[in-house]
Amino acid sequence: MADIEGIDVSVAPSGPGCVECDSSGGWWFHLRRCAQCGHIGCCDSSPSQHASAHAAGTGHPIVRSYEPGEEWFYSYTTEEMYYGPELPAPQHHPLEQTTPGPADRVPRNWQSLIH
Repeated sequence: MADIEGIDVSVAPSGPGCVECDSSGGWWFHLRRCAQCGHIGCCDSSPSQHASAHAAGTGHPIVRSYEPGEEWFYSYTTEEMYYGPELPAPQHHPLEQTTPGPADRVPRNWQSLIH
């Protein structure tokens, strides 16, 4: 997996949450980390699906889960899951951050809003 195009083992994550949701006041269900540039985006179950939009817009095909206890990679190109190299810390969002999150922005009816 380390030799697959789309993974840069030298790039740190962009922050603790979805870049676009944080800038717009949105919320997410789960987080994904671009394995090429470190962009943190929300998963396809989230209302805004920023991780896959980032992949489509940049051509960066591989994400890694940014959830505690999850170490898998996913390729949007092949639609396959993998296990791969360790990426720079942190490996997941802060443990005190809720899922879905962030807690103060998650609507009461969040379950009806996920995909």
